[in-house]
Amino acid sequence: PGASSHVCVCFQNLVTDNVTVVEGEMAIISCRVKNNDDSVIQLLNPNRQTIYFRDMRPLKDSRFQLVNFSDNELRVSLSNVSLSDEGRYVCQLYTDPPQEAYAEITVLIPPGNPIIEARDEVLSEGNETEMTCTAMSSKPAAIIRWMKGDKELPGKPKVELTYDKMYTVTSRLTFTVSKEDDGVPVACIVDHPAVKDFQAQKYLEVQYKPEVKIVVEFPQGLTREGENLELSCKFRGKPEPQRVNWLKVDDDVPSHAVITGADLYIENLNKSYNGTYRCVASNSIGEAYDDYTLYVYETAPSTEPAAHDSRAGEGAPRTVDHAVIGGVVAVVVFAMLCLLIVLGRYFARHKGTYFTHEAKGADDAADADTAIINAEGGHTNSDEKKEYYI
Repeated sequence: PGASSHVCVCFQNLVTDNVTVVEGEMAIISCRVKNNDDSVIQLLNPNRQTIYFRDMRPLKDSRFQLVNFSDNELRVSLSNVSLSDEGRYVCQLYTDPPQEAYAEITVLIPPGNPIIEARDEVLSEGNETEMTCTAMSSKPAAIIRWMKGDKELPGKPKVELTYDKMYTVTSRLTFTVSKEDDGVPVACIVDHPAVKDFQAQKYLEVQYKPEVKIVVEFPQGLTREGENLELSCKFRGKPEPQRVNWLKVDDDVPSHAVITGADLYIENLNKSYNGTYRCVASNSIGEAYDDYTLYVYETAPSTEPAAHDSRAGEGAPRTVDHAVIGGVVAVVVFAMLCLLIVLGRYFARHKGTYFTHEAKGADDAADADTAIINAEGGHTNSDEKKEYYI
């Protein structure tokens, strides 16, 4: 682990480093001299007992071993470090006046294996549950994080300092489960400088009421008179639904309908079978259903459309065509009748006028010749006609 250097304030000739070490591992303490004038280097423990004087070890602790000794460095190893080894070690250079530099040894104690506990082993969807995770006897205190699947959840930590200067951390997690949480792992992750990838996990077991869906196996298009109908009820739940029932909303299921498990089969459809058919599935958590509305169409000779959405308007185009044709024919016939009536009245009126003029001319004339002349010219006075010809 990295460390910061402590250098003598008065003399910057003697240098050492702080050390962080995990309990049970080895620590290296290095006392370095930049410019040595043959002065003696020694290393003291936190109680200021001499560990090494030059290359000699007066302290009878074989865990301390000489790694390197020269005019510029005294390097010592301490194996199997324990918490009691923690403290401030002194590098000392016998000069006038003496120089000292201090190396702080910090001992990390990893927590024990995290213990995860769940209040409920089996849950029902919509219920709230609680889990706890404990990381015991560590130094420093561990940090606990929670993950449900790939989502991090906030926990409530509690830190206790034990009599032996250790820390025990307990984190409490409360959350509500849904059916999507079934089989999802909940992990308690322990973050501590002495360990990596330290975690424990539990898999959620969530029970939920069934999910139901009706599938039309036959026919694929519209349902027509004389055809057969086959419906299949698809469902899933936890625990697995044990009861599946078919019923017709506001009526009885046709007497000759065949129900086999989750399937409903009706032969030779007719309009009396129209209505809403319901599949109901239930388990110990609850029940759910799905509806299918049956509408039986008249048999049509032409090819039926494949799309279910065209059911209601399938016969409409033919009805509209006949109505349009009938209307056009009626308008044409009516127009012809009106034309005949107008022509007839026109010819009748002109013919009557001709005979009236002819008779009028004949009545006013003195003789046959004058009558003819008056009839052709349309004049009523024979004298004026005669004068006209002269």
